[in-house]
Amino acid sequence: MVGFITLFGIATRNGILMVSHYQQLRKEGKEFIQAIRQGAMERLNPILMTALTAGLALIPLALAAGEPGNEIQSPMAQVILGGLLSSTLLNMIVIPALLAQFETE
Repeated sequence: MVGFITLFGIATRNGILMVSHYQQLRKEGKEFIQAIRQGAMERLNPILMTALTAGLALIPLALAAGEPGNEIQSPMAQVILGGLLSSTLLNMIVIPALLAQFETE
């Protein structure tokens, strides 16, 4: 449960930061599609760095599945690792696509 809550917070934060960056670019006068493309490229590096840092820190914990004392920690780390991978991909692909589909210019 703690893993899902942690993962939900990270994914939500990344999505909010991306959408707010798109809105900031729109206020600066960028065209709608150009703002989405530029915003996605500008936010790619920080989002990947955050996900990779968290993921790399959790790898040793996730791989220590059979050791005593890791009965709770290892599955939690595995959930967070899998969720970080999927949420990062979804944030970089799905959020811009949904925004382009449903946003009114």
